[in-house]
Amino acid sequence: MLFFSFFKTLVEHEVTIELKNDILIRGTLKSVDQYLNIKLDDISVVDEVKYPHLSSVKNVFIRGSVVRYVHLPANAIDTPLLEDATRREAASTAAKAKQS
Repeated sequence: MLFFSFFKTLVEHEVTIELKNDILIRGTLKSVDQYLNIKLDDISVVDEVKYPHLSSVKNVFIRGSVVRYVHLPANAIDTPLLEDATRREAASTAAKAKQS
């Protein structure tokens, strides 16, 4: 759930989504859910010449299962905070595994 919480903090930031079919879509993140389903507004396709049929699309809903990568703006990421949260979640998971 850590990354779901993290992605929720990026709402209203511009992100680039790389799909498994190699299409790169850049837009404003409007919503994300725990399955990484993503809604983007004001989109543009990175290689518009290769995908001209997408030039008229302005808003998309992307199913999480087709997402390969999410490229994030460097200025929107608090790296030390994310690293600390990741360590705490890993320690919590390890403690739960020892109890089992």
